[in-house]
Amino acid sequence: MKTEKEKMISGEIYNPANPKLVFERAKANIICTKYNKRSFNELNMKSRLMRKLINTKGNFWIKPPFFCDYGYNIFIEKNVMLNYGCVILDVCPVKIGEHTLIGPNTHIYTACHSLDYKERKENVEFGKPVIIGKNVWIGGNCTILPGVTIGDNSIIGAGSVVTKNIPSGVIAVGNPAEIKSNKKC
Repeated sequence: MKTEKEKMISGEIYNPANPKLVFERAKANIICTKYNKRSFNELNMKSRLMRKLINTKGNFWIKPPFFCDYGYNIFIEKNVMLNYGCVILDVCPVKIGEHTLIGPNTHIYTACHSLDYKERKENVEFGKPVIIGKNVWIGGNCTILPGVTIGDNSIIGAGSVVTKNIPSGVIAVGNPAEIKSNKKC
């Protein structure tokens, strides 16, 4: 039988009030709070605190404040930068490819809730992973919704809400984000 954590990560319906998950969210919150309270400078962005929280294989920069649910479902490749105020709700994996730039106040969501109000009252949810390719530039104040994949070398315009997959090498803008240029980025 799967644990609530295993169900959560695999995108199945799970109970977020499970004591182990509550503890793990609290642990991530403590790390984020410590990180966010530090005096900001370039050295702190590469803090060992964030390496305790996020899976990475190289340099990355996160400008505080930064918030996430668990951290262990975030996978960042080398030379990725998250600007001020990013939020990643990582009940499912969030994968961010190398050389990707994410603008300030961008939110990435993997958590989903039932459309049926009766089911929402039962304290269950599920998730869908988010994949962001290599060399992607996401402008400020964007929202990336659950289950979205953004292809390599694409640009997401500031203020966009990405509700569906975006192919490689395009510019997408708006709410919902639509491809505005197939011009190679």
